[in-house]
Amino acid sequence: MIHHPYFKNISFLLAFLFPLLLIGEPSSDAGKALFKNNCAQCHAKNMKARLTGPALGGTEERWADYPQQDLYDWIRNSQALISAGHPRATELWNEYKPTIMNAMPDLTDEDIASILLYVNCMYDGSCAPQSAAVTAVGGGGDGNANKGLGTWIYYLLAALLGALALFLARIITNLNKIAAAKEGTFIEAKTLTQILTSKGVITFLIFAGVILGGYTTVNNAIDFGRQQGYAPTQPIEFSHEIHAGIHKIDCQYCHDGARRSKHSVIPPTSTCMNCHRAITVGSNHGTAEITKIFASAGFDPNTNKYIDNIDEVHPDTIKAIYEKWIGDTYLSENGLDELDKEGMNVVDQQWEDIVSSLTNEQKKTVHGPIEWVRIHNLPDHVYFNHAQHVTVGKVECQTCHGPVEEMEVVAQHAPLSMGWCINCHRETEVQFAGNEYYQSYAKYHEELSNGEKDKITVENIGGLECQKCHY
Repeated sequence: MIHHPYFKNISFLLAFLFPLLLIGEPSSDAGKALFKNNCAQCHAKNMKARLTGPALGGTEERWADYPQQDLYDWIRNSQALISAGHPRATELWNEYKPTIMNAMPDLTDEDIASILLYVNCMYDGSCAPQSAAVTAVGGGGDGNANKGLGTWIYYLLAALLGALALFLARIITNLNKIAAAKEGTFIEAKTLTQILTSKGVITFLIFAGVILGGYTTVNNAIDFGRQQGYAPTQPIEFSHEIHAGIHKIDCQYCHDGARRSKHSVIPPTSTCMNCHRAITVGSNHGTAEITKIFASAGFDPNTNKYIDNIDEVHPDTIKAIYEKWIGDTYLSENGLDELDKEGMNVVDQQWEDIVSSLTNEQKKTVHGPIEWVRIHNLPDHVYFNHAQHVTVGKVECQTCHGPVEEMEVVAQHAPLSMGWCINCHRETEVQFAGNEYYQSYAKYHEELSNGEKDKITVENIGGLECQKCHY
């Protein structure tokens, strides 16, 4: 029997490319990943709100009077364009200084085109993944050219490739039949079951499964612990907007560990009581949420004293203390009757809310530490020291956590990915002046003083060494 290795090789090549084509990522998805790693720490995801940086929606329209390459140069290194006296760059600098946009010199034109595609589709609500391969980059033109080619073209190409593989397999079968007939033998036609259980089909399916499984495993490993935007419901409706924003309470008053230890620490209830022993009436969320703090701390707001030996006090007595406070204060404060429109007792409802929010599953009591839900959680193999960044590096809390003073409900602001951290270390200037911690870097102090260097970044002092962040 004569076999045709040419056709077999083509079929194997197509079988190899087929699963790879299925896992190909269109560029607006690439733009999403690039945006998360490079832009999301300063720019709102909906492209309409202003955070540290401006809303990005309509960026290309605002740069329409200049060559597209100017916009790309701005995204890569804004300070270079400002130094060159570019009018649009200067205008933006005058509006947002002294906030400096991180330089991203490693972004290619294709990367920037993908980011802009993602920005545009998020801004206008039509965020279907699109291919940047058809987008004009680097040489002017509309950055949205041919917008609309999305994942469907990948599925179409995959279908065509599969059909071609079947067509070639059919040709091979027919050629084998012809060759066998010339030798005086007869090849019996295979049933569908025989074809699907053949060695070639099983080999292909195993190969495709390995490729897809490997891709999924690697992708999930990269995303492990990544939860940007995570905003869980907390046992107490604590508003950072009120405390850090309206009342200007410094972050480190509550999170005092940030300046002196690895962890910023979740403040204990005693920290809350420093203020709320005097401030007993709430604002946005009312006295009900403050009452949860009192119950957690074992504080009797009726007498303005802590409950003695609270662990020995009968639960019904504790319930009566806080129901009295709710009845005397919460109802009158909100102009409520004891019964609501459905005939439910408001005091009982508030007490049940306190119990459900605070009850410790081990102690079965409402007093004790508040079980806050952790939001920021790095993997165990990553080392991060708050004091090193806050006290030594003089890094503002908002750099990583976003504008918490504007957050009613705190969410994870930055991606906290390895790429995001590395980029920050590459671009962040070390504040040498007046900082005793960096006195040992005599060489760099000398280079700064004689003009050999204009700045020292975290990268220069070992900020990209693997062992600095990984055990």
